[in-house]
Amino acid sequence: MKILALLIYMMMVNGFILIDFNKKSQIDNWTVINDVVMGGRSEADFKINSNGYGIFSGQVSLENNGGFSSVRYRFESMDVIKYKKVILKLKGDGKIYQFRIKSDLSHAHTYVKHFQTSGEWETIEIDFKDMHPQFRGRVLDMANYSGKRMTEIAFLIANKKAEAFRLEIDKISLQ
Repeated sequence: MKILALLIYMMMVNGFILIDFNKKSQIDNWTVINDVVMGGRSEADFKINSNGYGIFSGQVSLENNGGFSSVRYRFESMDVIKYKKVILKLKGDGKIYQFRIKSDLSHAHTYVKHFQTSGEWETIEIDFKDMHPQFRGRVLDMANYSGKRMTEIAFLIANKKAEAFRLEIDKISLQ
């Protein structure tokens, strides 16, 4: 019993690595979703580069009422109640992105937090309690993310301008 308690304590202190990209990472469960689902013209790709980082890159277009690009990762629903935040180790291009969590695939909404990238490698911490519910760009009058269950994470760019983008992702963990 003491060993189990120690393991649980170590997981809480050290965190849980959800994603740790490397050159052999399988990305079959990562899906790019662009505004083309609504008639837009944005284009994006998700791949592993020669350094073993996940690369989400492309071009956001405002043509035909477009304006967003995203990549999502779905997995079996997991209990995350013992964690309080997500830690992103990444390198952006100086643009603002959204990190998104879905607690249940049957829900239409996701929980969202915007973050600014610096153009350098950085660690971004996002507290679960700061992630607000959103559906199709509108903030909902509901409680923020409870941090109980998680079944999908996503990155989205939608800055209301046509722009090229590139986000290098090394690691995503929970703490």
